[in-house]
Amino acid sequence: MRAPSDHTPISDDRRCRQLLALTLVPNLGPILIARLLERFGSPDAVLGASADRLSGVRGIGRTKASQIARDLGTVNPRVDEELAKLSKAHARVVTIFDPDYPPLLRELIGAPPVLSVRGRLLPEGRDRYTISIVGSRRCTLYGSEQASRFAGALGSAGLSIVSGGARGIDTAAHRGALAADASTSVVLGCGLGHVYPPENAALFDEIVERGGSIVSELPVDTAPTPKNFPARNRIISGMSLGVIVIEAGRGSGALITARHANEEHGREVMGVPGRVDSPSSAGTNDLLRDGAHLVTEPGDVLAILERSARHLYEGTHHAICADPARPSVFDSPTCQPHPASSPTPDSGPGKLFAGVDDPVDRAILEALGEPRTGDELSESLGLTPGEVRAKLTMLEISGRVQRAGSRFRRAR
Repeated sequence: MRAPSDHTPISDDRRCRQLLALTLVPNLGPILIARLLERFGSPDAVLGASADRLSGVRGIGRTKASQIARDLGTVNPRVDEELAKLSKAHARVVTIFDPDYPPLLRELIGAPPVLSVRGRLLPEGRDRYTISIVGSRRCTLYGSEQASRFAGALGSAGLSIVSGGARGIDTAAHRGALAADASTSVVLGCGLGHVYPPENAALFDEIVERGGSIVSELPVDTAPTPKNFPARNRIISGMSLGVIVIEAGRGSGALITARHANEEHGREVMGVPGRVDSPSSAGTNDLLRDGAHLVTEPGDVLAILERSARHLYEGTHHAICADPARPSVFDSPTCQPHPASSPTPDSGPGKLFAGVDDPVDRAILEALGEPRTGDELSESLGLTPGEVRAKLTMLEISGRVQRAGSRFRRAR
């Protein structure tokens, strides 16, 4: 049985309906929709534009403009139909203007104007810091074990795990996150009216029931055809601070995700090394040879993400996103990865507590007047070790806390 969402489709939200209408028009993809919104200023203005005005937008000639204008005039019934189907699927619409739209995805050229979502997206809560784990559908036991291991450890540290819900590595990553009671999101290559692969129906329901989400940019009835998955992979990358590739063969879709992450999105690309004679790991090992970060422990991932997470925390992540000057691991085997860390910002008393609204975060910072271990903090604050560990990880990433051996202290 599908778990109900906390939200219903926003059928009475005018802008939501208008954006949904644009996505249902044939020949209008995310990039053209973004250009139309930039040219006309609002979804309402786009819907009312004439064919002549539409033809002035880059990428839309006169023939296509006539077709789009005709379709715009007849799309409203399809909007009502789509919203009814979303309601039946216990899903809702999240637009690019909504506060629960994934903020990292919003930064990108060609971000989906709307997402269909079962469950919860909490970009200011459990889903603030995200990491994608991808790999082969036909993985070995080693690959499955590593996907579960990394997802569980990173989830315990407070990261939200994003993957594609497919067989193999994706499934192991989602299950590893659930085992750690962490948030996890599935990005589908089909509409929410389908479950793909079908054997993961119970897994998807459990993800929703436990506070995660199932996400798609496609209309509800869209079937899981091969042409949909490359575009799906760009969303997996776009939602995350970085991508970990585990056991991907040459030609694997996971490498498409890695390419989006590095060449288009400015994300960190990491790989877990596999056997040098295993076809299942050939693509991953190629990435590592060509300059992707080699990771063997979840702690390696946290160190690599520190720079990006700090930018996200400070609201400056867009400044490092999709930088055309950024080296590509696909262009040169000699290119070097970005530094894993950056100088700690000024952390005087005013800076240290500025913007810290969470009472647990403030209590931890106040308790760190002198260095303490996680167990000492847990005992003194009456929190579980897991709660303290997750909070310390986020405070460390944001530059407010530093490790000193087994102890933690306020950042200097």
